Amino acid sequence: MTTTVNSASVRAQTPFINAPLTDFSHEANRQAQVAALQQVKSELGQTYPLIIGGKKIMSAHTFASLNPSQPDQIIGHFARASVEQAEEAMQAAAQAFETWKRVPAQERAHYLFAAAELLRQRRFLMNAWMIYEVGKSWVEADADTAEAIDFMEFYAREMLRLAEKQPVVQIEGEDNELVYIPLGVGAVIPPWNFPCAIMVGMTSASFVTGNTVVLKPASTSPAIAAQFMHILEEVGLPAGVVNFLTGSGSIIGDVLVESPQTRFIAFTGSRDVGLRINELAARPQKGQIWIKRTILEMGGKDAIVVDETADLDAAATGIVTSAFGFQGQKCSAGSRAIIVESVYDQVVQKVVAKAKQLTMGDVTLPTTYMGPVVDASAQKKISEYIEIGKSEGSLLLGGKHHEPGYFIEPTIIGDVNAHARIAQEEIFGPVLAIIKAQDFDDALQIANSTEYGLTGALFSRDEQRIERARAEFHVGNLYFNRKCTGAFVGAQPFGGFNMSGTDSKAGGRDYLLLFTQAKSITTKR
Repeated sequence: MTTTVNSASVRAQTPFINAPLTDFSHEANRQAQVAALQQVKSELGQTYPLIIGGKKIMSAHTFASLNPSQPDQIIGHFARASVEQAEEAMQAAAQAFETWKRVPAQERAHYLFAAAELLRQRRFLMNAWMIYEVGKSWVEADADTAEAIDFMEFYAREMLRLAEKQPVVQIEGEDNELVYIPLGVGAVIPPWNFPCAIMVGMTSASFVTGNTVVLKPASTSPAIAAQFMHILEEVGLPAGVVNFLTGSGSIIGDVLVESPQTRFIAFTGSRDVGLRINELAARPQKGQIWIKRTILEMGGKDAIVVDETADLDAAATGIVTSAFGFQGQKCSAGSRAIIVESVYDQVVQKVVAKAKQLTMGDVTLPTTYMGPVVDASAQKKISEYIEIGKSEGSLLLGGKHHEPGYFIEPTIIGDVNAHARIAQEEIFGPVLAIIKAQDFDDALQIANSTEYGLTGALFSRDEQRIERARAEFHVGNLYFNRKCTGAFVGAQPFGGFNMSGTDSKAGGRDYLLLFTQAKSITTKR
């Protein structure tokens, strides 16, 4: 094990650098992605077991993950975990914790470095799984995989930093130290929209800090999580450190949250589910001896503000990219464009023109920009919001859906009141509400007028307004003169205010602290 520890230490001495995005204009990269799509297509339809304490457990009850582009194509069949199996997974994680918590930080970090390297080697394959299972374009899938690699590389280095001697004041006659120790068993509940990056990020942060995990992926993206479980198995992560539990959140979700053995819950998803998790976790159960910690990221109603001093072409590009990248299915998506009155018509014209150029269709092709929304339920919900939007503003573009997949056109609704439903409620689809502001003051007030506070952007050349926005635009991730999506690990720690969650700042130096507890130790000399 000395070799493992030393290799982690050597790796940590190299500076963290974000994984570069793949340039698909290069023929070799295009051919590699095409080959990966063909390979993954040949693997569709397999049956995947639960993994509890290292044991692969099949079930008589399964559910299918479907391709949202072609709903008659089955991605895979997955075991539907029972309440009893959820409890068994918690027991397995609790048992594994007793040994895993004593494993040195260097060794735990090594597993992340090794997993990151394997994911690099299988990058095009992981991209392909996302293209098929959740309808990501080549570019969106590749960025998702790159972020997952970044999370593992970054968190491994962060764990080694936290394991070093921490700076505390020394008092004469005493030796004082501060160490970070793990919490215990965590329930990790990731979303389907970043099915690789967020799933890998929350899971790896949990176990690199010495905790053990019950991973319950979203039921629309379990195959992607299953690929990560293969990687963890190949790098030799001990049995029970990460347990893989698929099935209905309504059946097993409460078990994971309410179990007295659960020490923390890491969740990314909707506001309503996040609030329910927070409520359930706050109630102590019989035998529970700690206050459960919740690490929640719950979405947004993000705004891009444009004033009359802005580069209007750049602003329009930022609006379209933020609103319609991955079909608007990002918690950071720019679903509101707030434009000052004097340039409103100009910007709207540019936004509509740029959105008309977007390609929608077969995401297995490199030229496709937009694919389907994730499932029939999402299509129904988004379509209902579009109908609401038609009564709340002027339909400027889109509004229709197409079959056989769950395709919804990029939809733009103008002249929307700041307090309209489509300006206040998270739609999670390719729907942009455009709001006219009287001036910059009014625009900033409108931007802050929702219950969310995740991301936001301001396009302006006025330095005084930029400084005001720094202080007053109340979001966790604020961008000037660029899109409001696409935070990079290490550079832009991600997490929001208000109903957007607990501002967990994933990919930042504070994040691993959420998975640990600090212990102060004093020895009298």
